[in-house]
Amino acid sequence: MARQSGVMIATAESCTGGLIAGALTEVAGSSDVVDRGFVTYSNAAKRDMLGVSEATLEAHGAVSEEVAAEMARGALERSAASLAVSVTGIAGPGGSEHKPEGRVCFGLASDAGVITETMEFGPIGRSAVRQATVNHAIELLISSITKK
Repeated sequence: MARQSGVMIATAESCTGGLIAGALTEVAGSSDVVDRGFVTYSNAAKRDMLGVSEATLEAHGAVSEEVAAEMARGALERSAASLAVSVTGIAGPGGSEHKPEGRVCFGLASDAGVITETMEFGPIGRSAVRQATVNHAIELLISSITKK
């Protein structure tokens, strides 16, 4: 789909640790459409690799749509991609009243701008949250590509 549409993809991942890029590159010939993946698990990596601002991290926390937006925008600006997806969340175990386990914030950046959304996967276990996040990120990419 991406190849037919002339789309190049970048990923910016926190809670999935590269699983989205891994899923995309599982497809033979994916080098035509996957430029790079940023694994930015720490706040320092988000700042250094993607340009996420310290002010945004302090004001909203790493698990927020604001950070997801800056991650996606940073991946787009720091790559040859025309579409970037970002994820930041609480895979578990743990979480808090304000940021529960299973909450994942997504960002999708293209030349049309950045959109964000939050999914509440619930306390379904670390592996299941991470897999649900990969699946949803790929759905977001597909949806964006089919709209082009």
